[in-house]
Amino acid sequence: MVLSVFAVVFGLALLIWSADRFVEGAASSAKKSGMSPMLIGMVIMGFGTSAPEMVVSVLSAFQGNPGIALGNAYGSNIANIAVILGVTAVISPIAVSGGVLRKELPVLSVVTLLAAFQLYDGRLSRLDGMVLLLLFAVILTWGVVNGRGHSVKSGNESLSKASDRSNRRDAFDLLVGLIVLVISSKLMVWGAVDLAHRMGVSDLIIGLTVVALGTSLPELASSIMACRRGEHEMALGNVLGSNLFNTLAVVGLAGAICPMDVPPEVLSRDMAVMGALTLSLFVICYGFRGKGRINRFEGAGLLAASMMYSGWLLSSSLGM
Repeated sequence: MVLSVFAVVFGLALLIWSADRFVEGAASSAKKSGMSPMLIGMVIMGFGTSAPEMVVSVLSAFQGNPGIALGNAYGSNIANIAVILGVTAVISPIAVSGGVLRKELPVLSVVTLLAAFQLYDGRLSRLDGMVLLLLFAVILTWGVVNGRGHSVKSGNESLSKASDRSNRRDAFDLLVGLIVLVISSKLMVWGAVDLAHRMGVSDLIIGLTVVALGTSLPELASSIMACRRGEHEMALGNVLGSNLFNTLAVVGLAGAICPMDVPPEVLSRDMAVMGALTLSLFVICYGFRGKGRINRFEGAGLLAASMMYSGWLLSSSLGM
């Protein structure tokens, strides 16, 4: 019991520290390299924090359980939009640039539609997986080529502050921050699960709450820290990049390794919710009253959607 409490408290402290290091290293690298914060958020933060999902996907597929990868990927995507953007916006409203509506969100929407089309026949084939992986490589290359050289709209003070940091320091913060971010989240989840078991909470409830939130802790911590530092594009890019990575790379790897039959509820429930949340970002981010932003009220709405989805999962699991 004492060890579990220590794991939760110590894991939380490590999570906060590592998220701060990770975001600071990413922001400094963006300013020095000329890459936009959105690109850094999508490629380094989004893909980096989703690396654990890729490992789970590959291991599950090799063990003959590719469906775990599918549920993990789509569940993480729903949590990324509803929980991570929701919590982040409630704490600190997220400013949205026009480029997100013209480029990144349309790309994510097309990718989501493609994923739904592939699952329509109730099967994810090896060819489907290869198509997803190829598209992932194309989008990644396109993003890097178009993102480099774009000037970052930062003040002279922030630019000079970034130049004071060495490249070695940036690399250290990025690498160590990411590693500790993942380890600390796992430590917190282990402690929380053990405490829940000791209190008599069922595995189902633990899976829908503690574990589901725990797998999103790296993205959540880095997004909150990015917004608190004023790196709003980086926070949004983190979520968009993570969703692209999950849909294309995680599911693509699982399908390429071990083709699978897809339960009908994945398309009618999980994919429908993921698609609706993705499209809702257009409405939320458009900014009918001026500059686009995800405000606290809209963040609370996303959180409410997350709770409704969790309730739906719970009722389905219990046959209600």
